[in-house]
Amino acid sequence: MKKIEAIIKPFKLDEVKEALQEVGVQGITVTEAKGFGRQKGHTELYRGAEYVVDFLPKVKIEIVIAEDRLQASVDAIQKAARTGRIGDGKIFILNVEEAIRIRTGESGTDAI
Repeated sequence: MKKIEAIIKPFKLDEVKEALQEVGVQGITVTEAKGFGRQKGHTELYRGAEYVVDFLPKVKIEIVIAEDRLQASVDAIQKAARTGRIGDGKIFILNVEEAIRIRTGESGTDAI
């Protein structure tokens, strides 16, 4: 099993969710996040005063999937989240040792 963590722009969330559903992903976890990478922050003007926005709003998506769905899921996220501009985000892939469904006690890929 693999865990995909993707950091994307907030306005791309619906497109990514739909793309993942099309490739058979049944569940995702979404967290609002703030951060920056190469994009850095930017300066804004508020009531005549300049201030620096260091952390930009992002959305973190987490999914756990069977390995045979990994590439299709990564491709779906990449295609749906890409704008071609700086700050499109990142995808991280991690190994998952075990998954257990609390309600039924199912484990492994049966739990996801």
